[in-house]
Amino acid sequence: MTPLPLLLVDGHNLLYRAWFGFAARIFDRAKEHDRTGVFGFAALLRKAQLQHAAAHEIFVVFDSENGAEIRVEQDATYKANRAVEQDPGLMESLAHIKAALDETGVRWIEQDGCEGDDVIATLAAQARRQGRPVDVMSADKDFLQLLADPGVRLLNTMLAEHRRHSTGADVVARYGVTAAQWPDYRALTGDPSDNIAGVRGIGCKTAARLLRDGRSLEQIPTDELRQAWAGQWQDALRWREMIRLDHKTELPDELLTGAPTAALPRAALLLERLDLW
Repeated sequence: MTPLPLLLVDGHNLLYRAWFGFAARIFDRAKEHDRTGVFGFAALLRKAQLQHAAAHEIFVVFDSENGAEIRVEQDATYKANRAVEQDPGLMESLAHIKAALDETGVRWIEQDGCEGDDVIATLAAQARRQGRPVDVMSADKDFLQLLADPGVRLLNTMLAEHRRHSTGADVVARYGVTAAQWPDYRALTGDPSDNIAGVRGIGCKTAARLLRDGRSLEQIPTDELRQAWAGQWQDALRWREMIRLDHKTELPDELLTGAPTAALPRAALLLERLDLW
């Protein structure tokens, strides 16, 4: 019997895409409430199921409000570039999205004190131990490190159809490093979205050269390092640990059902059922 594939959805990534990605705002019939977030989320998730996950179990993971605290303790500047003030409509959408997922029977989690990335990494590891293929739906490149397992793919539905799924081989072809080396590579080049600066003077090509032949940061010969980089090396080691995803996050038992998710309804019908129109 073929193990049931699992689609893990980066909930906040999809929410932001829904909220900011539509050309026009979507309001209820009274034109009083902006429903772009919940409508867009439901529509994009349904489209992903129809095109890529018709026979998958779908599970959605959200970041918790205090999820970044552990990494902030390692570096106070982590994600400090992100706006503190959240659009109230965006947060209202999150509550409606959770209600919509409950209505359709799609399971989800927002684990207190945990970043969603770590929860996804943990659930992916659990599924892989059962032999289940895993797709992670997100545009977040931090998930490229999960592609070290050939049974995991990254799904980005914003890309052209032939490029939507990424594998470990794609990481090598695009960046010149393996998926397992992604935290080392990102520590060198930086990650603006998480406010990780990277080592000054090291770009993508230089990072790939330094990490050739599967090297880690510790394995790069000192004679290949410029003196200007040496003073930032401890920072790079710390950044790498922050970029690495935690595959052993404590989660409730039996989150995954092992059953395929039923066909999702059209977004308009779902909002009608939730009395949001």
